[in-house]
Amino acid sequence: MELIKDLPDRLLFAVPKKGRLHTSCLSLLEGADIQFHRKNRLDIALVKNLPIALVFLPAGDIAKFVGEGNVDLGITGQDMVAEAEAQDKVTEILELGFGKCRLCVQVPVKGGATTVEELVGKRIATSFEGVAGKFFNEIDAKVAANFTSSETKSTELVFVSGSVEAACALGLADGIVDLVESGETMQAAGLHDIVTILSSQAVLIASKRPKHPELVQTITNRIKGVIAAQKYVYINYNVERKHLKEASSITPGRQAPTVSPLENPEWVAVSSMVLKNNVAQSMDALEAIGARDILLFAIQNCRV
Repeated sequence: MELIKDLPDRLLFAVPKKGRLHTSCLSLLEGADIQFHRKNRLDIALVKNLPIALVFLPAGDIAKFVGEGNVDLGITGQDMVAEAEAQDKVTEILELGFGKCRLCVQVPVKGGATTVEELVGKRIATSFEGVAGKFFNEIDAKVAANFTSSETKSTELVFVSGSVEAACALGLADGIVDLVESGETMQAAGLHDIVTILSSQAVLIASKRPKHPELVQTITNRIKGVIAAQKYVYINYNVERKHLKEASSITPGRQAPTVSPLENPEWVAVSSMVLKNNVAQSMDALEAIGARDILLFAIQNCRV
């Protein structure tokens, strides 16, 4: 990390060095044409085609480094930003659409609590001490308002850095606070969630005082283009001019479809961006009004 001191002219961009966000981050950087080679076991990589240095850090540390202004940009989870209490110290520029999960209170399916109020005074295992502590402090206070001071109890948090879902089965805790993605791990451990504390996904965050604001904007625009390209496909088709209004309503594009005349004056060629998850329905509707030569093209990147 000593190399960072020798890089005053480069924007520092923190990305997760491993974990559930790492692979998706690398794909995002590739799509944004941020070219680099990371040497084995080195947590800094110089970008070849931009004055940027990538700094590979644990996802849980990135919000802190960005919030303190040590790095200009970072990618991490919204759960990590909340755990670092950095919401007011960083600018959330863009939701990235991957790493989606929920931070939930989970209890055993058999014999577990049915409400979070039943967990007051009991043990909760978690690696999210900050978020979970704040949540249960509020629950403790809410329950305490209905009892005398001698009857109130505080919920005990037990820090567990990994395999949190095993805590209940091993007798370490009565419930846990942990991330849920598909829910398979939770179900396999005999748990179910009774409340969601927060929903999370990967986000691009920036320092409130970036040293290279123009580069921050450039990277933001590139990443926005990658995300848009992942959501859309490009459709091209021929349709009779008399059906153009119907066709345009089926494929309106982001602004408007591109319409070009054909040698046959009764027909036109239409091009438009279509949401990927609606493309089959759009093609069915176009075919129903007589559109022909309907072609789809993948979009590698774009600016919208």
